Amino acid sequence: MQAFSADDDPHGSWLDERRAQAVAEFSKTIPALYRDAIDLHPEVAAWADRDDTAPSSLFLWGPLGVGKTHSAWQAIARWIAAHFAGAYRGTPVVQSWRSTALFDALRPDDTGGTPKTLMKQLQTADLLYIDDVAAARVSPTGWTQERLYEIFDERYINRLPILITSDVKPGEISHIVGERVTSRSAEIFRGGVVHLGGDDRRKAGAR
Repeated sequence: MQAFSADDDPHGSWLDERRAQAVAEFSKTIPALYRDAIDLHPEVAAWADRDDTAPSSLFLWGPLGVGKTHSAWQAIARWIAAHFAGAYRGTPVVQSWRSTALFDALRPDDTGGTPKTLMKQLQTADLLYIDDVAAARVSPTGWTQERLYEIFDERYINRLPILITSDVKPGEISHIVGERVTSRSAEIFRGGVVHLGGDDRRKAGAR
């Protein structure tokens, strides 16, 4: 059988180079603490590399300090590599938010509404990542929960993926995100709930 070099497929070589550049650019946006490559849970890796048979959305949960956020950032970089679409669509658009910052951003502004540009970005990004969704000590207002539902429902309708990290199970976040989002999440994350176990790495590192 004849062997082929990268020179035999210049388009493929160009695409690989563009893909690597896209991942490198995204990696610059990852918080410094989470930039080191780690071994991903097999189901998380499968989500990042997914084909049409794998869940499109991922709910990553487990106790504090087991590496959920680190896993999420590394999985997104891998997801971008898998979903890079060359010259036509280029790098997938990722919206990444810590939950508390997102809830603040969704509060009514001086006009009595949530900025339309922000809502559109959250509804249409190729991937929406919400970190530590149960971190809020005070539940968002009904207004914010309604905006969350609009985001989740729009993404569900258009089959756009969501990645969430949490220290509690999907069914235990209703006091934060509201009953409607919790109900919709049951469909969005069906087959895509991964539990990370283990000890708190932060405490281990402090010994």
